[in-house]
Amino acid sequence: MATFFGEVLSVYSRAVEECDEDLDENEEDEQIHREIEENREVHIEWGPEVTQSLGSGSNTLQCSDLIIAVGQNAAGFLSACVLNAESWDAVGCASLWNERSRGSSRQSSAPLPGEPACLFYRHRDNPAVLICQSTCYIAEDQLFQWTEKVFGCLQNRGLNVMVLSDSPMAEYKTSEYLYGSTIPFIRSLKSSAYKCQAFCPAVEQPNILTGLPAAVLSHCQVHQIPAVLYQCYSDVISPDSVTMETYKPALTSLSKLVKLESCPSADVLRKFAKISETQSNLYT
Repeated sequence: MATFFGEVLSVYSRAVEECDEDLDENEEDEQIHREIEENREVHIEWGPEVTQSLGSGSNTLQCSDLIIAVGQNAAGFLSACVLNAESWDAVGCASLWNERSRGSSRQSSAPLPGEPACLFYRHRDNPAVLICQSTCYIAEDQLFQWTEKVFGCLQNRGLNVMVLSDSPMAEYKTSEYLYGSTIPFIRSLKSSAYKCQAFCPAVEQPNILTGLPAAVLSHCQVHQIPAVLYQCYSDVISPDSVTMETYKPALTSLSKLVKLESCPSADVLRKFAKISETQSNLYT
C-alpha cells in the first residue's frame, strides 16, 4: 500500500480474524438472549387433579366460565365476596420473573403468603368454573406467553371470560369534571362474540386498556371467545372497601354459577384491604 509520501507499506488482511470475532460475539449474544428468555418464561403449575385431567388425553380442561381479577381491589373483592366461602379449591399458579415481580421466580412452588402472585381456583361443586387472581406485575414481553399458556389449557368451545381490573384515576381521560361522589366508577369493553349487555357504559375514546386485561381481551377477540372486561377507575392507590364494592354488579350475570355474598360486612372488606396494605408496607 502506498502512502501520500511514496512509502510502500506491507499490509495484511484481517478479514478472517474479524469474521472469527464476529462469530464469537454472535454466539455470546445468542446465549445471553436464551438465558434472558429462560429467566422471563411464564410457568403454569397445576395441582394433581388438574394435571391428571390434562394428561387424560384431551390435554384441555372443560371450562364454562373464567373470571380473572387483575389488581389488589379486584382480587380483594373476589376474596371477600366469592372465595370467602368454602366451595373453592386452589388448583394452580403462574410463576414468573421480571424487574417488578422478583419474588415470583421460583418454579414449581406456590408463592409465599402475601407475595404478589397469580393463583387459580376451581369451584368444588362446578369444576367448569375457574377464578384467577393476579396481583403480580406481568411485563409486556410476558403477556402473550401468559395468555397462550393459560388458554391453551382450556377448551375454547363454550368458554365465557370476565375480567375485573383496577386502574388509577390518573389514567382516565375525559373532558368533563368528575366529582368526588362519582369516583370510583367502572367502564366496560367487550369482544365481538360477547352478546350480553354490560351493566355499565363502554370505555370512552381516547382511553386505552393495557397490561394483562388488554392481552386477555385481545386473545378472546382473535379466537372468537365471548369476553367482557370491567375496568374500575379509582383515586385511591391502596385497596379500599368502597372500590371493592363497585365490582358487585359485574357478577350478577353469573349468579347461577357463582355464589356471591350479597352484602359482606364492612369488617370483612376492611380485613382484606388491611391485609393488602400490610403486605405492601416497606417496613414489614
